Amino acid sequence: MGEISISAINEKVKKESGFVEAIVMEVDKVLIGQRYLLDRLLVGLLANGHILVEGVPGLAKTTAVKTLAATIQAKFQRLQFTPDMLPADLTGTLIYDQHTGKFNIKKGPLFANFILADEINRAPAKVQSALLEAMQERQITIGAETLKLEDPFLVLATQNPIEQEGTYPLPEAQVDRFMLKVKITYPTKDEELKILQRMSYTKADFKVQSIVTTQDILRARAVVDEIYMDEKIARYIVDIVEATRHPENYKLGDLKGLIQYGASPRATIYLALASKAYAFLQGRGYVTPQDVKTIGVDVLRHRVIVSYEAEAEEKTSEDIIARIFSEVEVP
Repeated sequence: MGEISISAINEKVKKESGFVEAIVMEVDKVLIGQRYLLDRLLVGLLANGHILVEGVPGLAKTTAVKTLAATIQAKFQRLQFTPDMLPADLTGTLIYDQHTGKFNIKKGPLFANFILADEINRAPAKVQSALLEAMQERQITIGAETLKLEDPFLVLATQNPIEQEGTYPLPEAQVDRFMLKVKITYPTKDEELKILQRMSYTKADFKVQSIVTTQDILRARAVVDEIYMDEKIARYIVDIVEATRHPENYKLGDLKGLIQYGASPRATIYLALASKAYAFLQGRGYVTPQDVKTIGVDVLRHRVIVSYEAEAEEKTSEDIIARIFSEVEVP
């Protein structure tokens, strides 16, 4: 691909990515020190991928998602998942009309652009699978009718760490539906001091302006699709994913016993898409190996399933992915 074509894509990226800085400025009015999380939320938004955010209660997971949604002129629904929830509470149901003797469809809260699925692992499997079917198929069946969901349709789910009481772990096949799994930890001392100074009021009320339309996002996604990925980078992505399945082919034989299941081809697709979206956020019309490395852990951490042996050695999927990224040859 010639220099002219890449510079043309660069120009498009500059033109369409103007809203990113505006979103960051609005979100900064509320959030302190969560740039890592915000970048991943924006990658999901631009790459049309759902996001799972994990962290203990009180780390502003819900606040981050709500604030981002408030900057976009779109339908937003927050769903608080509980153990007594039913699938119909999400999808909707048929209501009998006594006057006509017919059943009418009452749409559920999933018919929106942004769904905040709060504490998704506190709901039973039936409810989780109803949400995950909607995420995959982008449609919902109520009675005999199948209804298309809005576009864009993005699920931002939060979950508490599995060790916490009253949680139902999401099965691997369902977690695989999420493009990214983002883990957030406690803020630094300086950040926490700023949080205290900004938030320690009985009424801490911050107004965020909605500055982006759904059309802006769909236009930006069309540009993300055009971002140039060299064949060497594409091969690098395939190598990274292949190394999670057959580490011995990449001089990582010691990892073989630690990995129960490697990443699926969905990981390859999502890693390529997320890398393009990350390049867009950096204002570039082409993908670099560093883009792949930066976003790679978030794409792979929930797709590499560790063995009992790894658990015994206290090795996590992140440890294994970090080894793979450090050892696999970079183009």
